[in-house]
Amino acid sequence: MAKGTNAKIKELRGIKPEKVKEEHLKEIQETVSDINKLYIELGRLTSTQHSYLHELANKQDKLNIFQSKLTKEYGTDDINIHDGSINYPENGEVNKED
Repeated sequence: MAKGTNAKIKELRGIKPEKVKEEHLKEIQETVSDINKLYIELGRLTSTQHSYLHELANKQDKLNIFQSKLTKEYGTDDINIHDGSINYPENGEVNKED
């Protein structure tokens, strides 16, 4: 019999294969494995992002508290962060809180 004749006879008789070919199984397994690895990596990144967002919120709270201290001491919290100079309002009025 010619190669593939048995498969053709089974096909004509309506006999369906019970398993996929080994190379197809391997391809499916590798693809599913790759997808699972990506989901794990996405989960890790999401967890890291969550931690960073908490840290960012804490730093913003710290800055807000420090800005209040600057306003009490200098009358403004408008400070040049490069050279430390105070940028007072044009009208010269400050909001110094005692």
